[in-house]
Amino acid sequence: MAHHKRIPKSFCTTREAAELLGVSLRTAQLWAESGLLEAWKTDGGHRRITRTSIERLLNTPSVTAVPAEVSPRRRADDQAQAAPPLPFNILVVEDDPTLRRLYEIKLRSWPMQPIVTSAGDGYEALIRLGNLKPDLVIADLQMPGMDGFRMLRTIKTSPELAGVSIVVVSGLDAADIALHGGVPDGIPVLPKPIPFDRLRAIAELQMAGRQKSRLRDSAGTTDFVIKNLPEVNQP
Repeated sequence: MAHHKRIPKSFCTTREAAELLGVSLRTAQLWAESGLLEAWKTDGGHRRITRTSIERLLNTPSVTAVPAEVSPRRRADDQAQAAPPLPFNILVVEDDPTLRRLYEIKLRSWPMQPIVTSAGDGYEALIRLGNLKPDLVIADLQMPGMDGFRMLRTIKTSPELAGVSIVVVSGLDAADIALHGGVPDGIPVLPKPIPFDRLRAIAELQMAGRQKSRLRDSAGTTDFVIKNLPEVNQP
């Protein structure tokens, strides 16, 4: 009697995916809808999720590598042109733990490999802002305790936090936001579901601007060093 080798399925149901990932069924559904898990629907309307996307998610690192230290012997002009990028820090302010986890996984998969920290409400976010000084804050508006509206007003009236870059991601429409007094000028408001492509574009622009400023400062240091080099007598 011939024995046939059993070939594992290349796809799972949403419930099977949730069990493999150790998350709730709702979380697995949310990840599939957001594109974090590759999925499609059968003719009968049942969702199927690829095993490769599940395995990729299981192997997603939870920490980010810090760039290697620059050799102190490198010449100042080389530092200005070839300095490694500094870690890019993002603070996510969101009260829904499922969405916080989604943010962490998606943002850490970006090429810039940002360091992602989260807070569950505006009060916790203000504490983390003082300690972390992030490059970008992604904030919700509807949260228990101190909501996003109060948090943003506090940030804008605090001189030590005035330079923080912020983008709002909210399920509220423009009319609802206006009823709460609106958000401070200069803060973009993006709609939910979370537009990760637009957030990535904002983060990359912010990172490019920071790197450009860093190179400009390094170039100024190089000019100062060159102008103050001691003269060397030629033989």
